[in-house]
Amino acid sequence: MTDHNSAAVDEGVNGGPAAPRDPVDKRSSFYLMYESIVEATARPDGRFSQEVYLEGRQFIDRVMFTSGVTDESIVQLLTNCSGFRKLVHSIGISVKTSDDDHGSVWFALENWGRTRKYETGTKLRVPVRADGSESVLVLEEQEWSMDDDVPGKMAIEFDRQGALGTVSIVLYLNDGYEVQAIEPEDPVDYDSEAYRALLAKSLLSSGNNYRLKAAIEKAKRGEDVTIAYIGGSITQGAGAKPIHTESYAYRSYLQFKQMFGRNGGDHIHLIKAGVGGTPSELGIVRYDRDVLRDGAVKPDIVIIEFAVNDAGDETNGVCYESLALNILAADNRPAVILLFSVFMNDWNLQDRLAPVGTHYGLPMVSIKDAVVEQFRLRKGEGGVMSKRQFFYDIYHPTNAGHRLMADCLAYLFAETDQAHPAEADIVIDKQPVIGNDFVGTRLLDRSNCEGIATIVPGSFTGIDTDLQMVEMDDHPYATPQFPNNWMHTGESGNESFRMTIRSKRLLLAYKDSGRSDFGSAEIWVDGVHVRDADPHEVNWTHCSAVILYNEPIAREHTVDILMTSGQGDRKFTILGFGYVE
Repeated sequence: MTDHNSAAVDEGVNGGPAAPRDPVDKRSSFYLMYESIVEATARPDGRFSQEVYLEGRQFIDRVMFTSGVTDESIVQLLTNCSGFRKLVHSIGISVKTSDDDHGSVWFALENWGRTRKYETGTKLRVPVRADGSESVLVLEEQEWSMDDDVPGKMAIEFDRQGALGTVSIVLYLNDGYEVQAIEPEDPVDYDSEAYRALLAKSLLSSGNNYRLKAAIEKAKRGEDVTIAYIGGSITQGAGAKPIHTESYAYRSYLQFKQMFGRNGGDHIHLIKAGVGGTPSELGIVRYDRDVLRDGAVKPDIVIIEFAVNDAGDETNGVCYESLALNILAADNRPAVILLFSVFMNDWNLQDRLAPVGTHYGLPMVSIKDAVVEQFRLRKGEGGVMSKRQFFYDIYHPTNAGHRLMADCLAYLFAETDQAHPAEADIVIDKQPVIGNDFVGTRLLDRSNCEGIATIVPGSFTGIDTDLQMVEMDDHPYATPQFPNNWMHTGESGNESFRMTIRSKRLLLAYKDSGRSDFGSAEIWVDGVHVRDADPHEVNWTHCSAVILYNEPIAREHTVDILMTSGQGDRKFTILGFGYVE
């Protein structure tokens, strides 16, 4: 492995993105990031960084998205390290921090290795200026590992958590390679009639407004109202900088507060519970903990956003409908709004999930309906916001994209406020449109298992503290997910984890990890092998949920979890369970 700090950069001057010096200035180039806002997030190694992953299609997709490069002979060179060095002469990095106290800023590049993925590839880390001038890293001047396989990630590192900066990363090409330069875009006109029409188009359905009207009137009276959001990384705020104040959830909460609050709106409260990379299958397990706060909170409005995460829901919508019904059945009769976000490739699961909203008369807001058609148009021809302006990467919105999402929700709030109230509440006591098997799902973990299940942890006696971290509510800091877990450490023996529980349905939540010291586990129910759990299927630290059984009648079951044969010296973390009594 080559792992070193290098000062081999050519720095610009005078505070703005400097014109690169020879021999770089006459070279063809394209952007990996272009004036993107980044935020320093705390990492397990103690650094504070914004990371850009390049593995697989991510490098190609980002370059095609940011710079419009479609030449197949060019983009294919980005799929491995030898091709990358054949194509790229140097990397230009411009960072402009958001305050006068620039602090220390570093640019890092990591290649994954052939022998040991995260250990044997090149790791470069070089200082860059934070005043907007360009630093240039010339590739031939660096020392490279002979074991380099594929580009892994780049990162901008800061000296403190929460630091903000505007970053451009440009790849200057070797002689013989040329790409077309990108054209600058006009800013979004948020005051235009075209933008207003875009918001109107997002209103897929006003639904039965009985509950949402009631929450709005309650807010107008000055009574406490809580608006909650549950979903994936977009609800967490991914792409928004800073994440805790620019996310669509926080922005739409502020708009609701400004529209309907009294005397400053301190009686309007926020619950934000988005967890990146997770579907409604996990959302229903954590709803009581993350939204209801174990019974301490009764939200008046709940926005559900899983339209781009539920490809990973093995129930194909049953958990989604069950989650909506769980919320709707609460004794305080909260309003439920279905929000359909979208990926850069114009995809979401709206066609699968919208029938749930139609069936129960729920308000529905579609970001896909709002933006996709106009993405194909230029400004002046009906285009309001381009993909480059809306998307931070191929999955997540920019600050502008999060603002648009919040504005779409605010449009629903305003339309509901002006509409006549429905004469009667919605009806949920009817046949489901997809399924309701998981209504009543509760979380079971190390903190609350007593009296619910009998557990003999075996060799799963450790507690994992290296967990997925999520910014909840309006917090700038991250909170670990599922801290009350059971961990097999690799040094604790080879005994199985055994749980005896009476229930009709059971889900397992376990930790995914990109670390090589994690191994897979076998899951047995009543002496029958039902599935394996592989923490490397996704290969980054986050939470996975899988169904262990789904039966119509509750009975006693014994669940055994043990390390796969030959992997007893590796780690595995049981985060918890979701059970239906």
